Amino acid sequence: MDFPIHRRNFLKTIAAGAAFGALGPLGRAQAAEDLVWMTWENLAKDDYLKAFLADGKVSLTKNFIGTDDEQFAKLRAGGASSVDLITPGLDKVEYYTASGLLQPIDLAKVPNAARLYETFKTTKLGKKDGQTYGIPFYWGINPIVYRADLMDAEPDWSVFFEGDKYAGKLAMRDYALEAIMIAALYLGIPRDRMFQMDDAELAEVKKALMAQKKLLRTYWNSIADLTNLFASGEVVCAFSWVPPYYDLKARGLNMGMAKPKAGVIGWCDTVAIPAGVTGERLDDTLSLVNYLLGPEYGAKLAVGGPYAQSTDSALAGLSEEQRSKIFTNDLSIMNSFVWKENPARYNDWVALWNEVKAS
Repeated sequence: MDFPIHRRNFLKTIAAGAAFGALGPLGRAQAAEDLVWMTWENLAKDDYLKAFLADGKVSLTKNFIGTDDEQFAKLRAGGASSVDLITPGLDKVEYYTASGLLQPIDLAKVPNAARLYETFKTTKLGKKDGQTYGIPFYWGINPIVYRADLMDAEPDWSVFFEGDKYAGKLAMRDYALEAIMIAALYLGIPRDRMFQMDDAELAEVKKALMAQKKLLRTYWNSIADLTNLFASGEVVCAFSWVPPYYDLKARGLNMGMAKPKAGVIGWCDTVAIPAGVTGERLDDTLSLVNYLLGPEYGAKLAVGGPYAQSTDSALAGLSEEQRSKIFTNDLSIMNSFVWKENPARYNDWVALWNEVKAS
């Protein structure tokens, strides 16, 4: 299964601890107390995990990944027998469960899971047959970022389809899923239809995206390139990730971040346990999961990320500024979230997107 490019592909992937090939059964037998977490580099900083490891009962090997599909491929190739915890996207858990790679998580053994925000308790994603296979772990939004000094007003999704005044200075990400979601939001297609659109609805989306293309400076792939385009003034408004907003503000630029009322694209990653983890290793892994949803880790993540946990465990200890950076100062924003799902006709979505780009 090929996954779309993940928003964090720009993160540098480095080797940590033992190489993946050395994490087989023999390697684990030699260090049975060592848990192996396959995750993103930015989530497993030593300082974040120091409190969990302080008593010395377990150690932790971090196996860093660069993309969701890399993680999935490693597990399918046999890595599930060598790893205790993984970090799949909330919308990707179904691929792992369909391949029999995960085990259901006993939430009674993860007390901090009771502190999940309501939207994460009730989501149908990450679950199968009434059981949880991926616990929402941390989350954020993909907003509109813009040069407030070069635009007249805060934009909404319509700027990418009707913003003739800014023609040639707009940017969208080169990603079929998000591009089509945004067009659907602009067109007013109900959220409960968004991932089940029929031919007529997809035809309207294609028409809108064709019109949009004429207004764009570029489709971006690299967040570093987008940041530079903002800095030079070549792009004044883009569908973006959050980092350029803070990066450019730190450089002294007057940046704005818009969260359209029509809907904001939210993302969330989970923690999930491979099927072969049993016994004492499973108990230790569940303790790690509980720590990752708890206050010590959450406070470190909020300040160092800045990213928000999917629980409220750390919230009381954060300043108003810190809450603002991770969007927890006003949790009503979650009411506008549109979570990514896997469209029933995703091949048709990709084909449509490729037609738009080739036009």
